Amino acid sequence: MSFSPEQFEEMSSKLAEVRSEIGKFIVGQQEAVDFCLYSILADGHALLEGLPGLGKTMLIRTISEVLDLSFARIQFTPDLMPADITGTSILERDKDGIQRFIFKEGPIFGQMVLADEINRATPKTQSALLEAMGEKTVTVLGETRKMANPFFVLATQNPIEMEGTYPLPEAQMDRFLCKILLPYPTKEELKEIMKRTTGPRTIGVEKVMTATKIIEAQEMVRTVVIADEMVDYAVDLIAATHQKVETGNEWSQYVQYGSGPRGLQSIIRLAKARALVSGRFHVSIADIKTVAKPALRHRVLINYEGEAEGVDVDQLIDKLLEEIRQGASV
Repeated sequence: MSFSPEQFEEMSSKLAEVRSEIGKFIVGQQEAVDFCLYSILADGHALLEGLPGLGKTMLIRTISEVLDLSFARIQFTPDLMPADITGTSILERDKDGIQRFIFKEGPIFGQMVLADEINRATPKTQSALLEAMGEKTVTVLGETRKMANPFFVLATQNPIEMEGTYPLPEAQMDRFLCKILLPYPTKEELKEIMKRTTGPRTIGVEKVMTATKIIEAQEMVRTVVIADEMVDYAVDLIAATHQKVETGNEWSQYVQYGSGPRGLQSIIRLAKARALVSGRFHVSIADIKTVAKPALRHRVLINYEGEAEGVDVDQLIDKLLEEIRQGASV
């Protein structure tokens, strides 16, 4: 499917309106807002990590309202079972007195699913999301059911509490298109939060897009052009995250496990989504650099030597981007 420049311009304008509407309720956190939108446009899922009380849950709920998507929240707890997420069949008696098994859908069948504090559930329960996130289907008692369209999982986790939590396995972390870090608000943002939340006026948001329009935007993202040079740059970055690959940079020695093909796919998809939001038909080098850390920070593991040197993943990715730029021809 092809789109005209006018359609791209119209969609970019509509997405700018979405960002503005979200900003009426959410104070600051512009990077988190942008990457949630990029993930949705790229037809992927996002993991939000931040301290308690930074508005992770409210951000996701606000986005669902502005985009007019059905919202479902799953509060993950240690005693949560997979059937609590996917749903299950129960025995019911109809008006004729005949008993039949009726499938009751779980919250996973919403269009936008908030997996709140996902690392509080056991790995068995966490894995109930894997099929839904990867294949957009759920298999219950041998029967496979399709998810809603569009379908997104936006998960949150608290980085400071370790007691009673179960860190996400690397295989499930890799299912998330990006990992978004929510910083602590500035003094000015704190004052604005106080005014909006403790004053007499209630702030509401309006619906700006529909599910049909979101699907159209996703199709537009796929048609965004990316030059071979941009792809080569992204490939060089992925290769640089592997310690055993001779990349010519010293920072790769701090990597225990690097990113795989899914990391490269995430960079390209997020970069295309950012280009569309910016009103462009093609991916720029700035798009790739901007999306690199959210796309890779949960896919690259630092080894013991790197931890001893105080190297964190974001710092390592910054250094790799810098060194690749110096030797690249793009």
